[in-house]
Amino acid sequence: MPPSVREVSPRPLAELTTLRVGGTPARMLEATTREELIAAMTQIWADREPWLVIGGGSNLLVGDDPFDGTAVLVRSRGIARIPSDREDRVRLRVQAGHDWDDLVAHTVTAGLRGIEAMSGIPGTVGAAPIQNIGAYGQEIVETLVEVELLDEDTGEVEIVPAAELELGFRTSVLKAHYGHGARRRGVIISVTLELADVGQVDIPVGGLQLRNALGLTAEDEVSLGWIRETVLATRARKGMVLDDSDPDTFSAGSFFQNAVVSASFARTLPDACPRWPLQVELDAVQVIPLESYAGLVTPPLSEQPDVKVSAAWLIEHAGLRKGFRLPHSRAGLSTKHALALTNRGGATAAEVAELARYVQLRVQSEFGLLLQPEPILIGVEL
Repeated sequence: MPPSVREVSPRPLAELTTLRVGGTPARMLEATTREELIAAMTQIWADREPWLVIGGGSNLLVGDDPFDGTAVLVRSRGIARIPSDREDRVRLRVQAGHDWDDLVAHTVTAGLRGIEAMSGIPGTVGAAPIQNIGAYGQEIVETLVEVELLDEDTGEVEIVPAAELELGFRTSVLKAHYGHGARRRGVIISVTLELADVGQVDIPVGGLQLRNALGLTAEDEVSLGWIRETVLATRARKGMVLDDSDPDTFSAGSFFQNAVVSASFARTLPDACPRWPLQVELDAVQVIPLESYAGLVTPPLSEQPDVKVSAAWLIEHAGLRKGFRLPHSRAGLSTKHALALTNRGGATAAEVAELARYVQLRVQSEFGLLLQPEPILIGVEL
C-alpha cells in the first residue's frame, strides 16, 4: 500500500452511516486527497478485494454482519472556480469528499444559483451524481457538467460528461439499485457544476414545485440566502436535517422512492394522492419529401406522460402513520415524515429491513404498487 494512503482501525459502519446500523469491515482506509483516493482504489482493485466507499453514509443500509472487505472513507475536500464558456455562468470543480451542504452554503454566499433548493441534504459531493440527488423540483442533473471517474475496468481516471451518466429520477449508470449492480463501476474523484452568477439580489424562483414548497407566487422575488434558510427550516420540521438530539434524523432520508407510474395506473389511485406528471417527450418532426407526398400524413400516437406519485401519502393511507413501529422493534417511521425509516435507538439493520418489508407489503396490498428502496442496500435483503 502506498505510504500516502492511511490505514485506520476499522470502525463499525453503524458509527459512519446516518441510519446508525452496519457491521465492522475487515479493513478501513482513509483518503484525504484526490491522489490518496486514486491510490487506495487502484490497490484494492489490483488485489481483487471486496470494497465499499463511504462518504457521508447517508444513503446506505448496511447489514449487521462484518463486511469482509475494505471500506474507504472519502475525505478529500476542495472547491476550485474554473472558467465557463457561457456568459454569466461559473463552473466549480469540487472534490468527492467535500460535504454537500457546505458546497451549497458556499454557492449561496457567492451568489451562484442552481443548487440552493438542495440545502440540508446530507452526504458528500461525490455521491450526489450517483443517484441524481434532488429536492423540491431541483436536481443535480440541471447543473452537472462532468465528473472525474476512476473506472474500475480500465483503472484510468476519465472525464465523463453528464450526458453519459444517464441521469434519471434518483438514478444513474453508477448506482447499484436493489437487486441490480451498477451498469458502470467506478469511483467519482471530483464533480464539476455550472451555476448562474446572479449575485445577492432578489430574483424570481423558477419551478412550480419549489415555489409551492416555499409559499411563493411566480411574481415573488427572493434571495438565494432566503431560499436556503427556508428550505433548511422546512427540512428540519420533517426531521431531514441531521441532529444528534433527534432520533427522527437517524435515517437514510426518504427510504422509498416516489413511484413513477403510467398515467393509466395513476388513475386507479385515489384522487387525493399527490402526483406530478413528468415531462412528455415530443415526437421528432416528421419530414415528407414533396415528391412522395400522397396527401395523407400518419397521425402521431397520443401518449400521456408518466406520473410521479407520493410514496409518503401511499404509506400513510395504507394505515401506517408517522411514528409507526412494529412490536418490540427499535426501528420506526419518523414522527415527522412517514417516508423516513428511522433508528429509534440501538436498532439493527435487520429491524430496519423488517420494517421496510412491512411497509412494502401494506402499500402493495392497499394500492397494488411495490415501493422501491432509495438507499443502496449492502448485506441486507428486503
